[in-house]
Amino acid sequence: MAEDPAFENWIDRQYQLSAQAMLPAISATHLTKTRPGFGQTIVPKRGSIIASPVLADWDPDPDYFFHWFRDSAIVIDALRVLHAGGMPDIDAVTHFRDFVEFSLALNTLDGRPLVDDPSWRERTQARFRQYLRPDAELAAIRPDTVVAETRVNPDATLDISRWSRPQHDGPALRVIAVLRWLAGMPALDPAITARAALLLRADIDFLLLHAGEPDFDMWEEERGHNYYSLRLSATALAKAALWLKSDPLAETCRATAATLQHRLDEFWLESRSFYRSRLSGAPNKFLDISVIFAAIHAGGVGPLHSIRDVRMLATLDKLDDLFDRLYPINRSRPKTQAPALGRYEGDVYFSGGAYYFSTLAAAEFCYRLAGECSGDLAKTYSARGDAYLATVRAYTPEDGALSEQFDQKTGIQTSARQLAWSHAAFITAVAARRRCREHQ
Repeated sequence: MAEDPAFENWIDRQYQLSAQAMLPAISATHLTKTRPGFGQTIVPKRGSIIASPVLADWDPDPDYFFHWFRDSAIVIDALRVLHAGGMPDIDAVTHFRDFVEFSLALNTLDGRPLVDDPSWRERTQARFRQYLRPDAELAAIRPDTVVAETRVNPDATLDISRWSRPQHDGPALRVIAVLRWLAGMPALDPAITARAALLLRADIDFLLLHAGEPDFDMWEEERGHNYYSLRLSATALAKAALWLKSDPLAETCRATAATLQHRLDEFWLESRSFYRSRLSGAPNKFLDISVIFAAIHAGGVGPLHSIRDVRMLATLDKLDDLFDRLYPINRSRPKTQAPALGRYEGDVYFSGGAYYFSTLAAAEFCYRLAGECSGDLAKTYSARGDAYLATVRAYTPEDGALSEQFDQKTGIQTSARQLAWSHAAFITAVAARRRCREHQ
């Protein structure tokens, strides 16, 4: 597949199209979102990152006009990758500065004024009031806990609707992403670096205070101890310790990271040969692509809980087998294509189908593993990565649009359109492909 000129041309073209599609989600000040049922008009501020710039209202596409802490960190990291790759006409540094400033502004949010002034409840239409958050929940929001909110409005106001909270992967991912920016951009303006340091300190403090606590999983469905959050928190704190250097807080970060890292060993299911995504909850969700996301989002080296971990590769093999069996679109796939991957067995969200970012995560995993190997092994894993990309190609329209899902039976795109995370996943997968080919 790697020697096919048409395939190579498609990769290069889709990389450009994904960059063009992802950028409108960043600082989308040109957009206005109205939610008449909640009496809201939302105009994004600079530095915010919306999950999808396509306006929708569950008609049938979902309303993703929010700044998710997790998604925004994924996108800002993909922007760094674009910048490092020499993508022209992208003012990446300005976007990063605005992202830092917006994130710092979020850290001033407080839920108590909403409780004191209930006029926003009065503006909400009667049939929408059932979706509003209770006063007790809002009253508990403080500047030092707002990062656990999962998502906020892109105009830097709190989300007033009921949702799955708390979630701790966002601050962990943001620490990792911001540290990558600082390490990869040594010529950043000192003012930006100083502001980024303030943001890092706040996120580190949060992670230390809430280390190991149960939170909602990556998919915002079940609360408990989940692999993704623990893995990201462990890595974020380990990297923070290096950044802090001789600061007394560094040792606390190192010790906490080691404790969390050790807990990850509990997630290995010897009888089924895969890392489970959670320690309790629905058994059908134990085998979950979020484990693979943990490996690629956190990075890191070593024999366990990394790209090199043979048990991580075994988990990906099990996911391949699962979705190969579950999805009709996989049953007639050509040999040059890998299975289209979803989240977990029994997923019922929209089509409950394949996700672009899931299939691309598998591709990135294989490319990064190929970069760690040599000889035939490197070629084998690189070819496997290409097989996942070939599957994405088969379900990507000519204009390069990537939604959240493509239907498990028809392959038709479903759920949120032009999902920023889908495009970010394509960008980072292709960047990993380019690095592994240079290595070979």
